[in-house]
Amino acid sequence: MKRNPQRLSTLYTCSLFIFLFSSIHAQTNKNHATTSKLTKVEQANSLFKEWNSVNSGGAAIAVIKNGKVVFSNAYGSANLEYNIPNTTNTIFHAASLSKQFTAYAILLLEKEGKLSLDDDIRTYIPEVPNFGKKITLRHLASHTSGIRDQWRLLYLAGWKNDDVILNQDILDLVSKQTSLNFDPGTKLSYSNTGFTLLAEVVARVSGQSFAEYTKDNIFVPLEMSNSQFYDDYEKIVKNRAYSYKNKENIIKKSKLSFSTVGATNLFTTVHDLCKWAIYLNTPASENKGIITKMNQQAYLNNGQITEAAMGQWTGVKYKGLEWFDHTGSDASFRAYFSRFPEHNSAVVILANTTPIRASTLALKTADIFLDEYYKSESKGKAKKSKNEKKIKKSIKLSKNQMSKFCGKYWEPKEWYDREIKIVNDTLIYYRSEESQTRLLPISNNEFKMLADTNDVSVIFEENENNEKVMRLNINNNQNIEFLKYNSFNISEYTGDFTSEELDSSIQFYNDNDSVFIKLFKRNPIKLKAIKKDVFTSSNRHFKKIEILRNPKGIISGFLVSNGGIASLKYDKN
Repeated sequence: MKRNPQRLSTLYTCSLFIFLFSSIHAQTNKNHATTSKLTKVEQANSLFKEWNSVNSGGAAIAVIKNGKVVFSNAYGSANLEYNIPNTTNTIFHAASLSKQFTAYAILLLEKEGKLSLDDDIRTYIPEVPNFGKKITLRHLASHTSGIRDQWRLLYLAGWKNDDVILNQDILDLVSKQTSLNFDPGTKLSYSNTGFTLLAEVVARVSGQSFAEYTKDNIFVPLEMSNSQFYDDYEKIVKNRAYSYKNKENIIKKSKLSFSTVGATNLFTTVHDLCKWAIYLNTPASENKGIITKMNQQAYLNNGQITEAAMGQWTGVKYKGLEWFDHTGSDASFRAYFSRFPEHNSAVVILANTTPIRASTLALKTADIFLDEYYKSESKGKAKKSKNEKKIKKSIKLSKNQMSKFCGKYWEPKEWYDREIKIVNDTLIYYRSEESQTRLLPISNNEFKMLADTNDVSVIFEENENNEKVMRLNINNNQNIEFLKYNSFNISEYTGDFTSEELDSSIQFYNDNDSVFIKLFKRNPIKLKAIKKDVFTSSNRHFKKIEILRNPKGIISGFLVSNGGIASLKYDKN
């Protein structure tokens, strides 16, 4: 406990302080002693105490250590309307954990000589447009295809999660696309569409539905008897969990009517996923080659290695251990699957309520049981900020001088905001309430970030277009440029726009000096003006909007970009 350095004014106050400090210190030691007496199982269960109630959704979790399940438990309810609790045999929707099974199915067919990872997707699905670039199955399985993400396309086309969505609906959308986000193999960008297409390839090549093929060739051989790909939303599945969201302390159902498979819609249990983890860690000899291919990191065309393996993430270590993992998120289902092949260990969690941070809880639970395997890392001594050491002189600027730098700034490459504000006569680089950095002036327009481990200069100036910018220079070798938001006349940003690729329309309108867009079946979305003809929003599907104009300067359309779509065009009606 850090003592208050201010001198206490009276002996009574001092005595009282010492008494309180001693009491707190004793209580702290007591709490530590109590914690140390808890068994590993009790420590793990304590992580989930918030959801160990029949009145909320919850989770099921299991930990594998050296090939054996050393901990498993379940919390909360699978069905709140009938008070049915979650168990370790409850069947959950596992969302994107599906992708590794889809990749494995493709590899099984390759082993049988029925296809190759380097085949063109159009060989099997000619409905995919000819974009002038070869898109291989390998590209699809490693998120390097450039194909736009299906969920972003569906959202812009007016679909909702509780609509019935089939693989054919996604194929129809893909068939209408006229461009890619980037040339295949040149970037890594998460794309659910790739795995939906791979599932369709499995079905067409095998002659079975994807659900049937994975049952016969994965789930039955591995005795994963409670697992299936759910390709019919009307199908009855016994012992399944439904998902719930907690909004302002009111619990509501999160609907999901997916019948699309490949990228999602794996139904499974934590015990079945334990079998899968052990198999991947110690595959049968006849399938070791397949697992080796699954585990290989993908390379870009320029030779750069990525963190994407097939349906998994890897390339970084967790506390010194080789690490493969993946998350899952649909409606209010949350899933996390993490394995450590070096010790044939893993942790899996399946949850059915959105307050749960699945990956965080899973890894905290793994830490309790697998800590002896973790490799020690040199912590070193805390270092002072490099730039604090280097700053030899600073100057004093008035509030008026600093105020001209205040405002919001936009990073045009990664599409994120920063704000500059004055707090207590100090200029602040503001990321969020939890992340703010003081700026020390060293000239009339240059500042140094304080309490940062890097040497960061923040320079305010104008670019070649006479636009106000904020430039970050990091360690004298990396530059990030932000564009300051500018005010301008927004009255001309009105009208209806249509995308031929999605067969959907968006309306622009003004209200109270702000621009809004309205999409079919959606609430209006307020746009934030960055500069003339460029907008962003807090809605992740409308991260960047660029207005298009004809040669006469009249608005003719716009381009929308987000995490899964680049420059999708809408034309003004």
